Amino acid sequence: MNKFSLGKYLLPTYISLAFIFLMFPIGYTFVFSFNDPFKNTPGWQGFTFDNWTGVCNNEAVCEAFGNSILIAVTATIVSTILGTMLAIAVTRYEFKFRSATNLLLFLPLATPEVVMGAGLAAQFFNVGIPRGIGTVIIGHILFTLSFVVVTVKARIATLDPKLEEAGRDLYAPPAQVFMKITFPLLLPGIMAAALLSLALSFDDYIVTAFNSGTEITFPKYVYAAALRGIPPEANVIGSAVFIFAIALVLVFQLGGALKRKRIAKLAK
Repeated sequence: MNKFSLGKYLLPTYISLAFIFLMFPIGYTFVFSFNDPFKNTPGWQGFTFDNWTGVCNNEAVCEAFGNSILIAVTATIVSTILGTMLAIAVTRYEFKFRSATNLLLFLPLATPEVVMGAGLAAQFFNVGIPRGIGTVIIGHILFTLSFVVVTVKARIATLDPKLEEAGRDLYAPPAQVFMKITFPLLLPGIMAAALLSLALSFDDYIVTAFNSGTEITFPKYVYAAALRGIPPEANVIGSAVFIFAIALVLVFQLGGALKRKRIAKLAK
């Protein structure tokens, strides 16, 4: 006779409820991207594809989205390059003030965004730099840099130094060892850091609000529009970004799985 086990059903139930709780806002956004609006009346008004086919009919939404993409891509490229170099430096090399550098790199992770945003805004004001897209990019580089360093450092810790030593034993110059051995091994961590930096920069509101001036980004637009009712075009862009992120993750996962299969076949 089978005995009833609470643990057998409790964990699946908890996981299901947690998944529903996390996915409900995303599902709501996706469903209401097909809502046929009528004078910003709240609630479901009817199904339509017009929001997807004419997403840029509302020019303000697309302009804000374009600004967010420009800021996120620029900040991601810069922070990924600088963060990767810093992660290699603090992990592989001994130098003066190394411990202090590690501490300073981790400080932005523990600093509230409102403090960082207000501090940057005060500095730009005192120096006389007008706030706009450029100041937002600087702010995003500063707070995403630490995330890149942490992510790449975790990848460096898993590398086997014997692989690089083998390259040096075969008389490969340092640049070739890095490009042929170190960089390909670090690439998954670098890509993960870049994707994290891109996501953090794209949806940031606090640092952006303090340092953007009159420029409008997508999070700022959605926040302001929410007071009157979020337009369906904003739901469309949010849904499209989510679908793109999922597709990107699947591509990387499938690519990694295929690569592991090829390596396993060669090892046999």
